[in-house]
Amino acid sequence: MRYAAEGLYYHAGERRLVDGVSLSVEPGQVHALLGPNGAGKTTLLRLLAGELPPAAGMIELNGRTLATLTPRECARQRAVLPQSHGLSFGFTAAQVVALGRQPCPRRPAAEEARIVGEALELAGVGHLAQRSYPTLSGGERARVHLARVLAQVWEPLPDGAARFLLLDEPTASLDLAHQHDCLRAVRALAAQGIGALVVLHDPNLALRYASQATLLGAGRVTEQGAPTQVITAQSLERLYGVPVRLLRPEGDRLPVVVVRDVVKPGGPAQPGR
Repeated sequence: MRYAAEGLYYHAGERRLVDGVSLSVEPGQVHALLGPNGAGKTTLLRLLAGELPPAAGMIELNGRTLATLTPRECARQRAVLPQSHGLSFGFTAAQVVALGRQPCPRRPAAEEARIVGEALELAGVGHLAQRSYPTLSGGERARVHLARVLAQVWEPLPDGAARFLLLDEPTASLDLAHQHDCLRAVRALAAQGIGALVVLHDPNLALRYASQATLLGAGRVTEQGAPTQVITAQSLERLYGVPVRLLRPEGDRLPVVVVRDVVKPGGPAQPGR
């Protein structure tokens, strides 16, 4: 069982946003998707989610093509976290998370409340359960929505089908500590057999938390494989167009990606001149 795409294409007018992309997300795997702005990451995620129809190619979820699954079947097997969250109702944080339980087989009220509470705790917002959602900060809202999609795939499915998360920049509005909390939560669910595709901008987060990585540039896969194999100075320089170095701090098993200082001819402008 897996979540896979083969030869995906998507066009917007004359522009090809996704150009022959193939990738696979396996159960228990955190798969990071990296690339510059406009590379096609969000479009690819929307294709995988079934929100956009591909111009060509195939998407398979647990052995069935995505087009043959009903919306409810899709919602039980995969949860999607978009970049923006357009919710303005005066729900509590717990009620927002409970929305993620809608496609799931209904449990007794106490059991549902337990799942919602555990998802909130895993996302680091258990203390906000009864807060009004519109009063929360941007980062708090993002973590509440993370809890919502976690709750959606919280329980194993009766037929044993694998569960997946599609997360579009889940760390974008989070501070340093909460970025790591977020990805630790995703990795904790991966340890229980859930597969996750996570769009990230920071290659250091991918190195630390992902088991697979795909680099996307201009709609095409440029590198794919284990993060330590594909996240190199050369691959990042080609992808982002900036000079980088990989440093290995003493005692750390993973390298750290840093952007090298570049002084253009003539040097930086001097104040007052």
